[in-house]
Amino acid sequence: MDINDYYLRKDEKPLDRIVNNGGFCGIFRTICCIGDSLSSGEFETIAPDGKHSYYDIYEQSWGQYIARMTGSTVYNFSKGGMTAKKYCSGFADENAFWSPMKAAQAYIIALGVNDMWEEGVKAGCIDDTADDNTFAGFYGTIIQRLKRISPDAKLFFVTQPREESDSDYQIKNKEAQRKILYGFAGKFTNSYVLDLYKYAPVYDKKFKENFFFNGHMNAAGYRLTADIIASYIDYIIRSSPEDFTASGLIGAGIDFGVQSGN
Repeated sequence: MDINDYYLRKDEKPLDRIVNNGGFCGIFRTICCIGDSLSSGEFETIAPDGKHSYYDIYEQSWGQYIARMTGSTVYNFSKGGMTAKKYCSGFADENAFWSPMKAAQAYIIALGVNDMWEEGVKAGCIDDTADDNTFAGFYGTIIQRLKRISPDAKLFFVTQPREESDSDYQIKNKEAQRKILYGFAGKFTNSYVLDLYKYAPVYDKKFKENFFFNGHMNAAGYRLTADIIASYIDYIIRSSPEDFTASGLIGAGIDFGVQSGN
């Protein structure tokens, strides 16, 4: 083997290397995926009369593909149509997702797609609270609750990828949300951005012909997304290995102590 394959290459960018087995994402034995339909393996069907139906098939979600490729336990804290507001205003409570019994070593938060359509909810700023009724206020509330449940957990914030069909309004909202997520990564410890807006493929006509089924992804699309998410996390770990040396102790109730010199 060539050990250099496991080190960050000079000038390497996220997603330059795709690790089909999950790579170092597998160091997290428990992972929670907080999100909407795209985190839930949702399939969209259209009846002959034009009626659309939506089904969350969790075993087809990118989170469960990551579970199968890494052997980790991955929880779907997600549902079609979910927003940051709905999540922290009732959905998480109704499903006991704030319970310490469901604490994880890593959280992947992929919210924002539906938030831009939520009436009365603006982007806001990272100093907002839920009382400000903004995307940032609700998102920040989720982060703070997770910090109380699992203080040492690693948090990964997912930006929205670009689509060829994006309107000026959608681009503006995606860029505003992206700025907020980078702000949170700077504000909270153990927090990182998975910047799909910058590094993921653009969802153009060819992409959708291969990886979409009507308005949502097909199974191959969710599998591809799992490769993208896991590979990005692998890249972050290889970029900052010093941040992850004690990751195996997260949630173990053991004081990390002081890292010895090498």
